[in-house]
Amino acid sequence: MKASFCKYILAAALTASAGTMMAQDLNSGYFIEDYKYRHDMNPAFGNDQGYAAIPVLGNLNANLQGSLGVGDLFYANPDYGRVAGAKKTASFLHPSISADQVLSNLSKDGNSLILSMDVPIVSVGFKAFNGYNTIELRERTYMGISLPYEFFQFAKDLRNQSYSFDGMDVTTNDYVELGFGHSRQIFDNLRVGAKVKILLGGAYGKVSFDGVHANLQGDQWVIDGKARAELSMKGATFKEETKEYKSKPGTYKQVNDFNVDGAGIGGFGLGLDLGAAYKFKDCSVDWLNGMQVSLALTDLGYIKWSNTMVAESSGTPFVFDGFNNFDVKEGDGKTSFSDKSDEVGDRLVDFAHLENKGDEGGKSHGIGTTMRLGIEYPLPVYDKLTFGLLGTHRFQGDYSWSEARLSANCAPLGWLNGGLNVAFTSFCTTMGWVLNVHPKGFNIFFGMDHMVGKRGASMVPLDSNVSFNFGMNITWGGSKKSSKTLNTLTF
Repeated sequence: MKASFCKYILAAALTASAGTMMAQDLNSGYFIEDYKYRHDMNPAFGNDQGYAAIPVLGNLNANLQGSLGVGDLFYANPDYGRVAGAKKTASFLHPSISADQVLSNLSKDGNSLILSMDVPIVSVGFKAFNGYNTIELRERTYMGISLPYEFFQFAKDLRNQSYSFDGMDVTTNDYVELGFGHSRQIFDNLRVGAKVKILLGGAYGKVSFDGVHANLQGDQWVIDGKARAELSMKGATFKEETKEYKSKPGTYKQVNDFNVDGAGIGGFGLGLDLGAAYKFKDCSVDWLNGMQVSLALTDLGYIKWSNTMVAESSGTPFVFDGFNNFDVKEGDGKTSFSDKSDEVGDRLVDFAHLENKGDEGGKSHGIGTTMRLGIEYPLPVYDKLTFGLLGTHRFQGDYSWSEARLSANCAPLGWLNGGLNVAFTSFCTTMGWVLNVHPKGFNIFFGMDHMVGKRGASMVPLDSNVSFNFGMNITWGGSKKSSKTLNTLTF
């Protein structure tokens, strides 16, 4: 039963682990002068050059982050080479993989996997109206998977008598964003910016578990609680299948898919980015001169969805008393193994299968807000070398995270800059780097917020924190003065 209970949740986690081709903000480039997409992290930042993104290649990225990686779910198989037919790797459920080995790699505060896809369709920046302006059209997709520590305990180790699966859910949100940004210098040492975004909802989905617990009562496990699925998408309806019980008369309907009757916009919303940057000049405290402090709040907003299809489990407690005393032989007057298995399977269906509850109407969901606070300081004896500290925090419920990134950056030439940094995140300690080439006529950049660590078969990263950024843009304008770079640290 444990394998059946775990199978579908783990399938979602593994699917997410495999799909890492995502685009996301490059925190390593936050203070890289003329890094074309830093206005997405703080709308107060402009660029020395105007630019237009090359379709698809403007800001290409592979990104995945979280505390749950492939290496937490698959291990070297101890039976490989000594048991016939044994494969080289095995899932954490394999009996030869010890519970202590599995649980030592997992967080007791919860285990999550987060994917954020940001695909720029159109991205243009230019100087006009006494400032710097941006127009962007991009598709954004977010997916989060959260699995509590006790879920893995129950799947692997039954020394406790009670387990709670609160906090287990899968969430996804897909929408198109049309943004208009403007930044300008309002005082000699203060620059501000804002970006207004029109949000067109594609789809929102969530599967969550409410009050699901497993309790040992005597010699049997009782699992109670409810599962709930929500889907907001234009023209979407749940697809139901009628099935027969195996051990008793009667039928039941279960949701096993969904249909979409025509494509369209499933919701509308508004978003707002706000940012400011203050540079100390002519300060009586001499060492403060040249320091810049910046603050930004991005993705303040929500989407109002036109419909919310809901499916729920019945909440009927599921009793599992194991397979002890099953008779594996047929025809001796005793309950056969297959009959008893059917009975257990029917009880599990009554507990776990989702029933269509219809449309609950429109609902609003936030898109997740990010706050960044940056401090940058030039080396007094060589102002082309700067140091930065950037703190970042993402507000998104169970999927909130923080990062602190400390960096050193150098701009040896007016058209070339880059930097190295170290980051301390909610999920790991890592290193990053960025290289930005921006002469007149074109721009190309490379960067990573997370260096690739240990890799398994087929070079698949075992850690869930991986990123790589690459972009090519057409540019125009810009001064001939030497660029200066600043970087940050993230909280």
